[in-house]
Amino acid sequence: MSFAPVTRRGFIAGCGALMLAWSGTPLAAAHCETRSSRRGPHPVPRPGVNASKVLRDDQLADSPEAVPAFEAARRIPHILDGIRCHCGCADLKGFYSLLSCYEADGMARMCVICQGQARLADRLFRGGSSLDEIRAAIDARFG
Repeated sequence: MSFAPVTRRGFIAGCGALMLAWSGTPLAAAHCETRSSRRGPHPVPRPGVNASKVLRDDQLADSPEAVPAFEAARRIPHILDGIRCHCGCADLKGFYSLLSCYEADGMARMCVICQGQARLADRLFRGGSSLDEIRAAIDARFG
C-alpha cells in the first residue's frame, strides 16, 4: 500500500478539519481541506446565474465571521460560478462551483477555504481582474 506524500500545510489543515469535526461543527466543515486532492477544470459560469440562492445575513447568525464572504458571494455570483472550489467540496454531488458553497446549507459558513476564495475573488474583481486572472490567483493560492 502506498500513500501520497502529505505537505506540512495539508497536515495542519487536516488537523484543523479534524478539530472542527470533534468540536461539534457540522460535518460539511470537516470535509474542507487546504488543497483538493482531485483537481479539475473550472466550471463555465451558467448564463443568468444570480445570488438569489445565497444565504442571507439573517441566516448566518451562528457564523458571523462568514458574513463578509457571503456578502462577496452576493456581489459577484457570476464570478464565483466560474470557479472550482478547492476545499474538496467540488467533488460532492450537487456542487457545481464555488457559488454552490454559499447556497442551500451554506457549507461556506464553516469553511475558511471557501470563505478565502470568495474574498480573494471579490477583491480581485473589484480591482479590475478578469475571471481568468481570478482563477489563476485562486489556483496559485488554494489549488
